[in-house]
Amino acid sequence: MAKSLIFIGLLCVLVGLGWLATEQFSYKNPLDFSWEKGKTKVYFPLGTSILISLVLSLIYYFFKKL
Repeated sequence: MAKSLIFIGLLCVLVGLGWLATEQFSYKNPLDFSWEKGKTKVYFPLGTSILISLVLSLIYYFFKKL
């Protein structure tokens, strides 16, 4: 249980640092879909959704191995 809590804590820190870095550099994923026409704006984070899904799948895979 202790190892799992340490791993989750480190993972949260890494995600937080990554989030902070992307906000600072204003990174835009090229696979995200955005469309603007007049006052209408549509944004669909397709690339970000795929990236988050891959990361969560890897985390699940490694926890399943433990």
